[in-house]
Amino acid sequence: MKVLHVNAGLENGGGLSHIVNLLTEAKNEGENFELLTLAEGPVAQAARAKGITTHVLGANSRYDLASLRKLTKFINDGNYDIVHTHGARANLFLSLIHKKIKATWCITVHSDPYLDFEGRGILGKIFTKLNLRALRKADCIFAVTNRFAQLLINKAQVDKNKVHVIYNGIFFHSNSEIPAKYEHTYFNIINVARTEKVKGQELLLKAVKKLDDQHIRLYIAGNGSQLEALKALTRQLDMAPQVTFHGFMTHHQLSGLYKRIDLAVLTSYSESFPLVLLEATDNLIPILSTDVGDIHKMIPGPEYGFIAKTGDIDSIAKVIGEAVDKSNKELRQIANNEKRYAEEHFSVRNQLETIQKVYDTLSENV
Repeated sequence: MKVLHVNAGLENGGGLSHIVNLLTEAKNEGENFELLTLAEGPVAQAARAKGITTHVLGANSRYDLASLRKLTKFINDGNYDIVHTHGARANLFLSLIHKKIKATWCITVHSDPYLDFEGRGILGKIFTKLNLRALRKADCIFAVTNRFAQLLINKAQVDKNKVHVIYNGIFFHSNSEIPAKYEHTYFNIINVARTEKVKGQELLLKAVKKLDDQHIRLYIAGNGSQLEALKALTRQLDMAPQVTFHGFMTHHQLSGLYKRIDLAVLTSYSESFPLVLLEATDNLIPILSTDVGDIHKMIPGPEYGFIAKTGDIDSIAKVIGEAVDKSNKELRQIANNEKRYAEEHFSVRNQLETIQKVYDTLSENV
């Protein structure tokens, strides 16, 4: 079976990791998966570094519709059985040509389609409608949480027979491969996320402020439209000595920082199945999340991690306080419990096997 995964190519985060990890595992298993990005960028670069067969369409702008004919020809000439898109722009392009291609069309929904363009005015509303229309047209939808699957079926009115739940996965390392932790003075918390409203970093800052514990230090790793506003809020809350903004960090840079981190935290208003928490788990760091997506699948009980109420500063502060009050031995046990559980349930191999079963069913029905 010949499969082409398509992405705009400009992502730099969970979406990039999902695509590259999946195609890397497919390559390791000898599957015929290729990647096409609409433009040169981080996704194509990361894929090439992993030895994945990678093509770049060369779109001249974000919405270069003149390249649709080139895309149609590329897919049909390549004799692909499945075309699998990731992201709203790739979805839009395929929705405009899907009747002209011979391949079956699948989409992975990585995030809430109703929030993807939030805060972008009229254009945001138009792009939201176009993306929802694309989702209804596709032959198959992979939703990365059950909550997203139900949203697509009940609100977006996608045919329930087309929707399949697939959980994100990562490549886990043996504990002997994980760098040893550094001794450090403070209780160090890391938040790895784009600095956008949906990620809720303002909640995290206010929660840490509410705890009024100078023993806590917060590291925020990510870029986005809210970065300067968050820095201003930090000054307003008189928290500058406690908070460090790193901007975007590579995996290599994060692995260095993880050596002195006690807790990884996401305080998002909406999430899918956050890879950054799985990556923290791989590094034997206890994790805390607001009650978003299918987080209870990732953290099935208090012995595996911490869950706070979404959008609730008091709850976030309370749960962070519970983590701070635990001994190092208790935190290590939680981290070990979560890693063993995650390795069993959320590997990239499990993810690939689930997708391939759907591909096989689709091929049988052609």
